[in-house]
Amino acid sequence: MKKRTALAFVAALALPATPALAQQPTQMDEALEISRMLLAAPEGVDAAYGAYQRGYYLTALQLATPRAEEGDAAAQTLIAEIYANGLGVARDMEEAVEWYTRAHENGDIQASFQLAIIYQVGDGIARDRARAAELFEAAAEGGHVAAKYNLGLLYVEGEYVEPSLTRAAELIGEAAEAGYPDAQYDFAVMLLEGAGVAPDTARAMDLLIEAAEAGLIAAQIELATLYYTGASGERDPEAAAGWYRTAAELGNPVAQARYAIMLLAGEGLPQANPEEAAMWRALARTQGHTLPQLEQMIAGISPDVIAAGEERARFWPGRPPASSAVTAPPSFDGPASSPGAAES
Repeated sequence: MKKRTALAFVAALALPATPALAQQPTQMDEALEISRMLLAAPEGVDAAYGAYQRGYYLTALQLATPRAEEGDAAAQTLIAEIYANGLGVARDMEEAVEWYTRAHENGDIQASFQLAIIYQVGDGIARDRARAAELFEAAAEGGHVAAKYNLGLLYVEGEYVEPSLTRAAELIGEAAEAGYPDAQYDFAVMLLEGAGVAPDTARAMDLLIEAAEAGLIAAQIELATLYYTGASGERDPEAAAGWYRTAAELGNPVAQARYAIMLLAGEGLPQANPEEAAMWRALARTQGHTLPQLEQMIAGISPDVIAAGEERARFWPGRPPASSAVTAPPSFDGPASSPGAAES
């Protein structure tokens, strides 16, 4: 991408208006806003970050570099992000690590966290999980929510920090309370099992619902299972079916197979729907997931119904063209799969 300076924007704006430009006031207004910001950013506005947010990465790099060289941690992190993601420049993890390290040493917890992730997975550099643990600790102490969660997992693992379920529960719990979905799911499981924390089924359910509503598939499946088995208090097959369907529609094969079982049994649903069940079974099987119980149940279904369901699976999430459908699918909406339905 060719570099355009703020002066280039001003020059472009000075050109006589053409019919084409006159028809694009939104683009012109945005260009004017950007050029004004880059030439003289209002007080409190980070011009480099503003350019970055608008996709002018080379301009952001140019504006951030002088500040970064003077020790500005935020500017150093911004430069690291540009090199780590190859935004407007070739991806260069060595350069990114250098700038993240400078920012970390200057107290930027986002830099500490990103650097920890790089060392954790060995992205472009030698993997060093001990160093990652140190960096997660630094970011967590600064209040970084995702760092607290990752550090909590390390305390569960107990290889690069002293093992402690109590400390893990404390950190993961803090991240959960801050609304981090993965932490909400893991802390809910800890609450259900009493791992490092006193058991609290009611709180665990609340956290699972929050994580499920945020779209975390693992939480949706766990919540559905708890509703189905009655581990939360009373069995609620209708809520279970709703959450299994939600996760199934997001492409999870476990949920697809379990929802197929409920469709065959008609449990928690207005009625049984073997064709719909055959479709979800086929979708789960294409991902390599089968359930013996499902295979036993579907063995008694008409081959024509199974074929119709498998034909629908070929076109999922759409429906087969009318000309290629084996049978006309019955009208069936099933339970609402929205979070509200699961709470009913």
